[in-house]
Amino acid sequence: MIERRFEQIIFASRWLLAPFYLGLVISLGALLVKFMQEILHIVPHVLEMSEKDVLLAVLTLIDMSFAGNLLLMVIFAGYENFVSKIDVANHEDRPDWMGKVDFGGLKLKLIASIVAISGIHLLKAFMNLAQTSRDELMWLVIIHMTFVISGVLLACMDRLEGHHAPAAKSGPKSATDQH
Repeated sequence: MIERRFEQIIFASRWLLAPFYLGLVISLGALLVKFMQEILHIVPHVLEMSEKDVLLAVLTLIDMSFAGNLLLMVIFAGYENFVSKIDVANHEDRPDWMGKVDFGGLKLKLIASIVAISGIHLLKAFMNLAQTSRDELMWLVIIHMTFVISGVLLACMDRLEGHHAPAAKSGPKSATDQH
């Protein structure tokens, strides 16, 4: 009886994570505010801006969009994997991947998003080479390559783990399993 109660308490403790995900939702709202602020800075001056400056501004918006996508993935997958299932199964706008991304898949999606964000920062630095010091550029390349190598190693470890999994993974793979 004591063991059962103890296990119930441990199982219920997953709800302590719920405020973390609510905080991430608030962070997504804050990111939206900054995105809109950036749009409001760009639009009135777009006709005066050089093509390079417009492209840099667009890359900043893409960067923010990737960060928002990353937040949303963490919110959905983290909440569903660690707290509770989100009951929107019949909703027409429910993303196909929702409820199918396990912790390993989430890690791979996270590192892929981080690599993409890092790549955008690196591209912005290359496009703005006149204002970027050699040291800053070197560190951006080193950091980006660290993320790329980390992503490749993480994918390799995940792949190796998949080969040692029980027979549940046997059978023909769908197109989404192969990517």
